[in-house]
Formats: sequence, structure tokens, C-alpha cells
Amino acid sequence: MDPKISLQQRPYELDDSVRSRAAIGLVVLATDHVIEHEFRKILNLPGVGLYQSRILNEPSINAETLSAMESRLEDSVKVILPGMPLDVIAYGCTSASMVIGPPRVEALCQNAKPGVRVTNPFTAAVEALRRLDVSRMALLTPYRDELNLQMRGLFEKEGIEVPAMASFNVDDDNLVGRISPDSIESAVLEIGGHSAVDAVFVACTNLRIAETIHSLEKQLGKPVTSSNHAMAWHALHLAGLSHSQKGWGRLFDQT
Repeated sequence: MDPKISLQQRPYELDDSVRSRAAIGLVVLATDHVIEHEFRKILNLPGVGLYQSRILNEPSINAETLSAMESRLEDSVKVILPGMPLDVIAYGCTSASMVIGPPRVEALCQNAKPGVRVTNPFTAAVEALRRLDVSRMALLTPYRDELNLQMRGLFEKEGIEVPAMASFNVDDDNLVGRISPDSIESAVLEIGGHSAVDAVFVACTNLRIAETIHSLEKQLGKPVTSSNHAMAWHALHLAGLSHSQKGWGRLFDQT
């Protein structure tokens, strides 16, 4: 009979695991098909740990369903590495950040993780566009017009004019996640080609665009960013890190 071997209380050492440079928490909408894929690609850096949770939301995109996430956000942050600090929390919804308001999003995240730095797609986009020295942008969204107009007004309050807008006018987030990259790229090139704009911002974490931004900028000769692209950059910025991989466009090249 083979002897039974049991080795107990083996000595071990602790290290910083995969988060030796930064730990970034990401709150993902239950209906989002895209953000995790794009964040993993962009944040594929040594020592950067990405930790995710999902927040319950309705597929229908309107002010009522977006604001309903306010009461769920704190608990969604709490389940990311309980008892462990994070450097940054990124809340992955552009339109809900706008409806709930960035200060309230930040407060809820910090209730769950005191002292954590917080970003969201709207705030990240404003910071990214300022870094790119953009004063007039084209806005591409999947949303209905009432949300588009609200978003334009908020960007203009931040000193960024929006003389051109385009939308797919889809209010089902499960359909938004299936809009083809070709459809998005075609819209970016059309609206971004207007002389009245200096750059293009693609709003919504559920639109597949980050991996083609470098190519689109070459075609347009103008900066392009998106909700996921800008928020990944801003998360790194808040963590005190710069991006070392080429191919992610002007925003990352400048840092």
C-alpha cells in the first residue's frame, strides 16, 4: 500500500502578486459585452492587476434605469478584493456617470474603499481631451437623443464644444454590444472628417473601438478616444503609471 503523505504548515513567502505596480478595480455593467475585453488589452502591463465586478442594470438605456444603479454601486465595489486596498476604481458606464453625477459616483466608491482614486468614462474623457488640447469635438454615441443632448451640454460646461454629433439611437444595451466595429469606424470617419471638430469621442463602454483608434487617427489626422480608451488611460494616470506599449493612439503616446 502506498504511504499517505501530508505536508502541513509549509513555510511560504508573500509578495505583491500580479499587482506589484497598481491594483485597478473595474465595475462592469451586467449588460456590457465589451469593456472587459478592451481593458484587458490596454492594461496588459507588468505589475498591473485588474479586478472586476458586475453591477445589475436593465438592458434598456434611459435616465430611470441608469439612475437605478446609484443604490447598487457601493455594494458592487465592496466585492472587489474585500479587505484589500485598491489604487483606482473605474465605474464602467458613461451615461450613468452623467446621470448620477461624477461626484456622487466617487463618493459611493470611496464609501466602499476609503481613499481610493475614482474614475468614470465622462470624467476620463474630459481629462483626456484636455490632455490632447481639444476644444471642439465630435461626439458619437449609441444613445437616444435626450441622453445625447444632456451629454453635449455637460461637455460644453467643461469648456469642450460639441459642434457635431452622431448616434446609432439604440436603447437596448445588448444590441449596442453587437454593433460592428465597421459600423463604428465608418461613423467616426464621417463625423470626424468635418472641419469644425478637432477630435472624436466615442461614448459608451459597450462599443468596440479601442483597438482601431490608432488606425482611425492616421486616417483622420485627428485624435480619437472612447469611453474605455480614455478611462483605461485615466486609471493608469491616477495610479501614477504611464503606458509603455505603442499602438494605442495619441493619448497614450503623450504619456
